[in-house]
Amino acid sequence: MLSGVNVALGVTGSIAAVKTVELAHELRRRGASVRAVMTDSARGIIHPWAVEFATENDVVTEVTGDVEHVELCGREGWADALLVAPATANTVGKIAAAVDDTPVTTCATTALGAGVPVVVAPAMHEPMYDHPGVLDAIDRVESWGVDFVDPRVEEGKAKIATEDAVALDVARAATPDPLAGERVVVTSGATAESVDPIRVLTNRSSGRTGRAVARACYVRGADVTLVHATVGPRGVTDAGVEGDGVPYADLREVESASGMLDAVREAAADADALVSAAAVSDYTVDAREEKIRSGESRTLDLRPTPKTIDEVRDDHSDLPIVGFKAETGSDDEAMADAARETLDRAGLAFVVANDAGVMGEDDTRALVVRRDETAAFTGNKGGLGARVADELATELE
Repeated sequence: MLSGVNVALGVTGSIAAVKTVELAHELRRRGASVRAVMTDSARGIIHPWAVEFATENDVVTEVTGDVEHVELCGREGWADALLVAPATANTVGKIAAAVDDTPVTTCATTALGAGVPVVVAPAMHEPMYDHPGVLDAIDRVESWGVDFVDPRVEEGKAKIATEDAVALDVARAATPDPLAGERVVVTSGATAESVDPIRVLTNRSSGRTGRAVARACYVRGADVTLVHATVGPRGVTDAGVEGDGVPYADLREVESASGMLDAVREAAADADALVSAAAVSDYTVDAREEKIRSGESRTLDLRPTPKTIDEVRDDHSDLPIVGFKAETGSDDEAMADAARETLDRAGLAFVVANDAGVMGEDDTRALVVRRDETAAFTGNKGGLGARVADELATELE
């Protein structure tokens, strides 16, 4: 996601500066090179040696005759993006007023003048974040094209966003945006059909591929709606457990195939594309109102569910739709043939044919199938998400 990207990391005097080591490690795990700049206040919270260890680069703590701000963030500078994280109310106000009295604010003024993308992750007490002057400063800086990563408001504090959310917004700022202005609906997860108040019929899909597609579309500039099917507690995260949602999409959670169809129809009404990656139940049953007692043989009457892509195609004849088709076995020719049947039936842009044998695994094997060509993909699901987003961007050009 950040492979080959140079990130200048500006650290200011919020207590959230203690998270700088974790944030720097996260950026580097995703492929970025990181060089840090610190204010005097930040140095009172975390020692520059710790930041140097995390970045494996010297830390700028003052601007000298070497004009570090220009070397880092000038027009021919090292950085592909400047990330100010954490950013205090003081620093946000100074950036808005072009006050350059710390190494971080001097780098910010230089970056803004040089056209280097700037991302700001605020962290402060909630009353400070709600101050009219701070909100005005945020609005002003945003109007210059600066991206703000919304804080998590908890316990009376506007806490810095998660490392994942910050890294995603840095990637979005530093990545070409072929999907800018496009509204993309992505489905993910495994739907479930109620048998009784306790039991459901479902499948083994983890939803990771769909979420990877949504993330990749967001990084490439799209406004993403993620319709995610989940069983049990709501509040999906990328780990697939209860949490605070996703930072890259308007999340709409459903459980059943009918719930998926309703949510997708609503989201597709003003969408520019649909990527249907969810594993939607092919069959449903009439659910019992009370628990079915165990210990006896049962027969379930299974009825086919409507195909989401077919129903959406009927509603929107010109909407670009990407389908997914899971098949057992490792015969590429058979997988491609099955994918083309779906492609032709629903008039799809292309179909991703999955090998069901790797369902739930970190890595995947797939074919990107169009009418006249088939291309193989092998790798992790993040890589497949990026491939699908790039193919979609080409489709929408």
